Amino acid sequence: MKRPLEFVLDASAILAFLKREAGGAGVHRFLDRRSGISAVNWAETLTKLADSGEDPLTAGVRIRSGEMLGASLAILPFGDREAGETACLRKATHLQGLSLGDRACLATARLLKAAAVTADRSWSKLDIGVQIHVIRT
Repeated sequence: MKRPLEFVLDASAILAFLKREAGGAGVHRFLDRRSGISAVNWAETLTKLADSGEDPLTAGVRIRSGEMLGASLAILPFGDREAGETACLRKATHLQGLSLGDRACLATARLLKAAAVTADRSWSKLDIGVQIHVIRT
């Protein structure tokens, strides 16, 4: 039997790890076969890497294989159910200024009954039925 996913990572957490930013080293404890990233946050991660000069397709292969993270990362589908849940989170998160990507991560975690992992401190103020791990203090 396959173990359920325990952690859904936000693009900010992956990028903090890859770029060796504050709190990034703490991401490693969430990276294993129990962790994944929403396809929306995956696109955001690859876009940010492209912005910094990396080939996003090559980086994507290296990240998914575990070469860049030290563990493989599941890319989680984002369909109608996830889109609806993301929209439902708008009212509860707009005061914190959460983006579509932020809400996609939280919605995916909520639907999977998993914890969300982020570098965004503002998430710590949320009370939306999702356990949140903020990697930056």
